[in-house]
Amino acid sequence: RQRAGQAGAGMEGGGQRPAPAAPQGEHLQLLLRRSREAKNCAYCPYSRFPVGAALLTAGGEIFSGCNVENACYSLGVCAERTAIQKAISEGHTSFRAMAIASDMGDHFITPCGACRQVMREFGTDWDIYLTKADGTYIVKRLEELLPLSFGPEDLKK
Repeated sequence: RQRAGQAGAGMEGGGQRPAPAAPQGEHLQLLLRRSREAKNCAYCPYSRFPVGAALLTAGGEIFSGCNVENACYSLGVCAERTAIQKAISEGHTSFRAMAIASDMGDHFITPCGACRQVMREFGTDWDIYLTKADGTYIVKRLEELLPLSFGPEDLKK
């Protein structure tokens, strides 16, 4: 399933379980804008590939993050994980949506595998807004980005 939109268009949620309410209208615009603003703070002198993310909690708060690189490459951290870690450090563990922004011209930005697994730690029933530099976006459920995933509930089996 793929839903496409232009920044400003409201998108409906979906999924197998009752999903957290997806942001719409002005709330969606704010989430998208905060991801673009976070991208502008990226520290990426090596890749020159800035990424920003904005995470919407179940309580309606937004936490943003950017990628932060390091001369020891493996110590860098992605924008998506930065946003999640900021939210967790403030006591939030339930998420409704995340918007991700980059400067990729004709392609939608997608999270790396490590970020998808970190996102998965907090459920599969939330929306990920994948954007292009021109503001257009598609919406994917996390379960679509990481099918047949392993999560906390699997440790109890």
